Amino acid sequence: MKIKKIIVPVVVAVVFAAGGFFGGIQYQKSKTPSRQNGFPSDFPGATGMRAGGATGQGRTGGAGRGGFTAGDVISKDDKSITVKNTDGSTKIVYFSDSTTVTKNETGSKDDVAVGKKVSVMGTANSDGSVAATNIQIQP
Repeated sequence: MKIKKIIVPVVVAVVFAAGGFFGGIQYQKSKTPSRQNGFPSDFPGATGMRAGGATGQGRTGGAGRGGFTAGDVISKDDKSITVKNTDGSTKIVYFSDSTTVTKNETGSKDDVAVGKKVSVMGTANSDGSVAATNIQIQP
């Protein structure tokens, strides 16, 4: 009879502890920010970014990650650059006067040149190109 008085509270305590643990896990999952392509959903430029991008390519350091691409500038005109990605694919990136160009200091679109390494953030267009919001010149 004395054993029943001890076992019942212990079992009840274990059940409550397990329920609290499970509830805590569910609560934390609801508070974790959603991520798209490794960026928090409130990260500037995350809109339109998705794994695989518009062209179905989604390799690390490669093309097609929605509004992000990185690689070597292989051609340039007044409104766009073509970036060759590490996987050999290319991506056309359109820019405008409102596109921010950065390097160790603020630059301009004249600083973006053939042979420079760049990282581009922007919005993926339906044709697979990117409308740049930021171009960062890599050292």
